[in-house]
Amino acid sequence: MRRPLRTGLVTGSAALATAAVAAAALGIGGGTGTPAAQAPQQATAPVTRTTLVQTQEVNGTLGYGTPTPVSTATGAVLTWLPTPGATIIRGRAVYRADNRPVVLFYGTLPLYRPLHAGDIGDDVREIERNLAALGYSGITVDSRYTAATAAAVKKWQKAVGLTQTGVLDPAAVVVAPGAIRVAAVQAHPGDHADGPILSYNGTRRVVSVALDVALQNLVKPGNPARVTLPGGQTVDGVLATVGTVATPGVDNQPATIAVTATVADQSKLGGLDEAPVVVAITAAKAENVLTVPVAALVALAEGGYGVQVVDGAGSHYVSVQLGMFADGRVEVTGDGLSEQTKVGVPS
Repeated sequence: MRRPLRTGLVTGSAALATAAVAAAALGIGGGTGTPAAQAPQQATAPVTRTTLVQTQEVNGTLGYGTPTPVSTATGAVLTWLPTPGATIIRGRAVYRADNRPVVLFYGTLPLYRPLHAGDIGDDVREIERNLAALGYSGITVDSRYTAATAAAVKKWQKAVGLTQTGVLDPAAVVVAPGAIRVAAVQAHPGDHADGPILSYNGTRRVVSVALDVALQNLVKPGNPARVTLPGGQTVDGVLATVGTVATPGVDNQPATIAVTATVADQSKLGGLDEAPVVVAITAAKAENVLTVPVAALVALAEGGYGVQVVDGAGSHYVSVQLGMFADGRVEVTGDGLSEQTKVGVPS
């Protein structure tokens, strides 16, 4: 009985299938019985139980994310503007107009109307939540703008240097999800506040990827990602957002979706900003499976693949079903295979 053909390193099922077809066409390979002879000191590797992870590497950019513009149409004169790169937290001025501060509040709903006693809405809740966070007591954080809310607003207005009316003017506040980092400043002191003033982004760096839509099925929020920095260091990340609207490609490039990944340990990023990085996205995972080196696979004459099991009695071939490929190993199932079973490999 002739010995089955041993395959070379293979990167996927399609390549293995091609090798099998080629082997069958050439009439190479044998059954699953014991070969006629074995070379002395056959090189072996153990069957191991592990988790295989397939990854897809894509290019990305490490930075502070897409800037959000701040515009106004009050016509007031801008008297102070922050510098790019400055960090602004809740309760601090984002800029000053007519020498009055326009203050940062945290939230997701832009203020769209003046708020008076008697008003009801989610914007009221947002204002009350910020006032409470800034230390103004005596209010209940709900959707009702009460006399107590107006009194707290007056105290806040006095503290920041605004006229004490008890009415919250939307032009006095910039709403952002959290602390902001000034990305760029478009206006200058002395300009009239009538258009773009500045843009901001978050204070934590993220990885932005324009992902080929053909790979969209590989990603979802929460998937792990490994980020390789320009110096070769790697950091762990997590996919935070996956876009659903494709951006058409230009110059024959494919359409893409926007994907962002966050990095928990920002200290590992050094001073990098707008830096090119490589992102390894976890595309699939097979947990707690039996694996062998890809090089251990042999093409069987009757079709399919097997491994050469080596034990104290000699060796024999076992047909195997193939699963996931990753990092030079392949998931296998076959009769009699277990952890620490020895399989032949090229020497």
